[in-house]
Amino acid sequence: MISYHQHTLANGLRILVHEDSSSPMAAVNVLYDVGARDEEAGRTGFAHLFEHLMFGGSAGVPEFDTVLQRAGGNNNAYTTNDLTNYYDVLPAANLETAFWLEADRMNLLDFSERSLDVQRKVVCEEFKEHYINQPYGDVWHKLRALAYTVHPYRWPTIGLELSHVEEASLDDVRNFFYRFYRPNNAILAVSGGVKTGQVLELAQKWFGGIEQGTPNRRNLPMEPFQRGSRQMTVEADVPVDVLYRAWPMCTRTHADYHATDLLSDTLSAGESGRLHRRLVMENELFSDLEAYVTGSFDQGLFVVEGKFAEGVDRAEAEAALDEELQRMRREPVSEEEVEKARNQSEAYEAFGNVSVLGKAMKLAYYELLGDASLVNEEMEQYRRVTAADIQRVADEVLQPEKCNTLHYLAKQPVLS
Repeated sequence: MISYHQHTLANGLRILVHEDSSSPMAAVNVLYDVGARDEEAGRTGFAHLFEHLMFGGSAGVPEFDTVLQRAGGNNNAYTTNDLTNYYDVLPAANLETAFWLEADRMNLLDFSERSLDVQRKVVCEEFKEHYINQPYGDVWHKLRALAYTVHPYRWPTIGLELSHVEEASLDDVRNFFYRFYRPNNAILAVSGGVKTGQVLELAQKWFGGIEQGTPNRRNLPMEPFQRGSRQMTVEADVPVDVLYRAWPMCTRTHADYHATDLLSDTLSAGESGRLHRRLVMENELFSDLEAYVTGSFDQGLFVVEGKFAEGVDRAEAEAALDEELQRMRREPVSEEEVEKARNQSEAYEAFGNVSVLGKAMKLAYYELLGDASLVNEEMEQYRRVTAADIQRVADEVLQPEKCNTLHYLAKQPVLS
């Protein structure tokens, strides 16, 4: 159970505070309600670019990291298709330093050609290193483009094309900032050796004077119902052949999300998962096989990813995989399998509640999802999932006619 206090400033900034007197540390988490899904098709990669720009200096703090390190702290950030999250961990005695830093960059970034050029080069190098030149690096470019036809989930957070970031102008960046990086589009969660009154006082002092922006009202295109299977084959310089299969699934807040998540665990969690036990250990058709959900706020994906074992017939391996997946649709799931899947989810949830940072991040995430109180209800929602629920969602999700298949194959050498 994570206890918390909640407050909203006049400018719309939502504040969540968890007091933990046992810790001398504090975590300050600032979550912005902006991700890659908020970008335009011709200007992608901006949310991720901003993750870097926010560390490039602000009006009053040219060296963000240096100041925080002097206060005994560290920080990082990440971007997804749905959100952008920044966090700082430092001694609770130096809490105000984090408030000053986060408020200053929310209030006014250092908008300069120099700063943009530096971070643009960093992001472009990351794009080349991890997505263009790395084996399987463009998998999610391919898979998303296959599974989504109109929704902006059809591109990954790094962006659709390198040129979109390369050609980003200072005006593009400034407009993006003032549209999304406003207090009424942010959630501030603080956890650790703090007092609620102290946090609210600091929040008002540092964030209270920041002007709110225009409310961000999304009007994203809804992905149409998939009525036929899709396939794509890619040949590249990769070490082994890999199979990706992805099916449309429900949104993160849908009543069936937890059952679908447990379905993925039933299939592949640990060595006892069905796919690993039967297709990796017993039949040795795959060297590795896993199932997982993307957990997207809008319509997500249920993904099965497998590396073919050396020398196997790919058609035989795929047929065996399909048989296992269709068995999930036809046959009841055992209570023992469900209990193992529940236990894994419970362990994962409990692990996230150990650190002050984990608690701050979870509070902000669930508030963005709709209600911070969900942080204390998630485990009960997993416990309520029955074997019948898992079989039902398996039957609904794992339909062959809704499957998107990507064969990522090792390029064969050309014989002279």
